Parts: sequence; C-alpha cells; structure tokens
Amino acid sequence: MNIATAPLLVFGWGNPSRGDDALGPLFVERLAAWARIALPPGVLECHTDFQLQVEHALDLAGRRRVLFVDAAAHLDRPCTARPLQPGRGAGISSHALAPEAVLQVYQDLHGHPPPPSTLLAIRAQSFGLGNAPGEQALADLEQALAWARHWITDRNLHEEMPA
Repeated sequence: MNIATAPLLVFGWGNPSRGDDALGPLFVERLAAWARIALPPGVLECHTDFQLQVEHALDLAGRRRVLFVDAAAHLDRPCTARPLQPGRGAGISSHALAPEAVLQVYQDLHGHPPPPSTLLAIRAQSFGLGNAPGEQALADLEQALAWARHWITDRNLHEEMPA
C-alpha cells in the first residue's frame, strides 16, 4: 500500500522539561489539534523531537513546504520567521543539527535542493530544568500559532515576518 506524503511538514523541537524550551513541541501539539478540525486529512504532518538529527532529512522528502519551529532567546518580538537555505557550517555535530544542516543533508542525499523551508523562532526567556513555560512565552506561542495558520492556508505567503 502506498501512503501519500502530506505536502506540508511542521517540525518543532525542544525539551518539554526545560521551561520555554518546550515551545517547539507545544507549538506542534496545538497546531496539530487545530489542523484536525480546520484542514482536510493529509495536508499537514507534524513532528517533534528533542533536537534535530541527520535522519530528519528523510522526513523532508515529497514535501511542498517545511516549517521548522524552535524557542529562541534574545528576540525583541514574540516570534520571527525567515527562509532557510542548506548550509554546511550550520551546526552539524554527532548529537544535533541546525535546520540549515538538515536541509544540507537532504540535498546531499537526494542531489537536488530541499523543499522551501522556513524557521519560525518563538521568543523564550527561561530554560530552567523542571519549569513550565512562562506566561510571556505562552502568549508569544499564540502569536506564532496565528502566523503558522496563515502560513498553512495562504499559498502566496511571503515567508518573512513583518518588522
């Protein structure tokens, strides 16, 4: 049986036990709940993990667009989005990869560019072990979710966030 790959992939990462670092997985959980109600089946696939790995490049195959989501310190607004390009010097190690490195692995494996990809960073302030996400982080998460719902439903979306 051949199962079709969803054209849109959202991949959030972070540690749910480290305060605001939980924003990536929380984002995916809430977006997936919205998608079950708002989207036809098979349009969106959602993944989470503690960190990006080499094998996540395999998840990009057959996608039309990919959204990577993570918590980020030192942002001056609730969230930012920017297009991603493959990159060799973008944090490849034996334990974790930057999203640009995942795209590079995909390109190296397949011999062609990865699907258009965007990084959505959500403002984070506290990463304490055993803490829940902060009140401000949860408010910022809601703004990121609103942006992502637009990213999913607007085929002509300009990928960057307004200033």
